[in-house]
Amino acid sequence: MIEVEVEDDAWTAALPDAAAVADRAATAALGGVGGDVVVLLTDDAAVQDLNARFRERDRPTNVLSFPAAESAAPHLGDLVLAYGVCAAEAEAQGKSLADHLSHLTVHGVLHLLGRDHEAEAEAEEMEAEERSILASLGVADPYRADAQA
Repeated sequence: MIEVEVEDDAWTAALPDAAAVADRAATAALGGVGGDVVVLLTDDAAVQDLNARFRERDRPTNVLSFPAAESAAPHLGDLVLAYGVCAAEAEAQGKSLADHLSHLTVHGVLHLLGRDHEAEAEAEEMEAEERSILASLGVADPYRADAQA
């Protein structure tokens, strides 16, 4: 089950179906894997606070993934996305906010499923999985060189 909470109205002002976009992307990323995910669409200040408290980086970022403890099953974890950062990135990269939200949601869910991109081989594998999932949603390859401004 996917639960999307919209805490910052800027998301729905810019993208009225933001919750549906995030739900669709999270569902696609989960594939056949069972489990619950909560997606919080919030503002930069809330993400900056979480980033400072849990990652010791006192700045906003686009998406944070918080995997749940194994004992919390079937809850896989939570994603938190910052409107201002996401909207600015989408504009700078020449993408729609919906496509960028889809990409970041897929990326975050893959982290909840244990994927990572610290090593180059892991990054290539994770990006390939993201491309495949996004293609199934009709979203262009976010890593293609000409897809970014």
